[in-house]
Amino acid sequence: MFAWLLRMLEQEVEHHLLDDEGEHVIDLVRKHWVVYVLPSIGGLFAVFLIYVAVAVVPVGAGWFFLLLSLGVAGWAGYIAAREYRDIFVVTNMRVFRASGVFTVKIATMPITRILDITVEKPVIGRVLGYGHFVFESAARSQGLRKIRYISDPDGRDLTIQRVVQRSGLRGPRNPTAFH
Repeated sequence: MFAWLLRMLEQEVEHHLLDDEGEHVIDLVRKHWVVYVLPSIGGLFAVFLIYVAVAVVPVGAGWFFLLLSLGVAGWAGYIAAREYRDIFVVTNMRVFRASGVFTVKIATMPITRILDITVEKPVIGRVLGYGHFVFESAARSQGLRKIRYISDPDGRDLTIQRVVQRSGLRGPRNPTAFH
């Protein structure tokens, strides 16, 4: 029913890939569903305000509740769109994050610059299955440091570690290669 809206909100990842260099997507990560709880509550509150405006409030004051419900619904829609468009992409050459509703921001880190990844899993995140990534790189300041609300953070960490290993940055894959 809302497939057209989701297509309109899609972040165009293919435009940012280096096709002529052989770059391809290994993992495209969207935010965990928990980020949509607050906008959903806001949307329900907007519906409640419309109900109050129609059923309880006198006609002369109903406009206030209708405007308030439109404001809350607009806020909830913006927050949901912001979270939906905030994606994290792992390719065979780099990791990047694309975010933004009206203005798109792309933050990129080559695989060769990743020194360390810290996976933070708060208690509620362990229960619901999400965590946060903190990237340490060779650069002092970077546009890609903390990625929040990643589903299956351990599996995603292993995916990134495999990409780094396959790039040859951490020594040979075969431990007997030195003999």
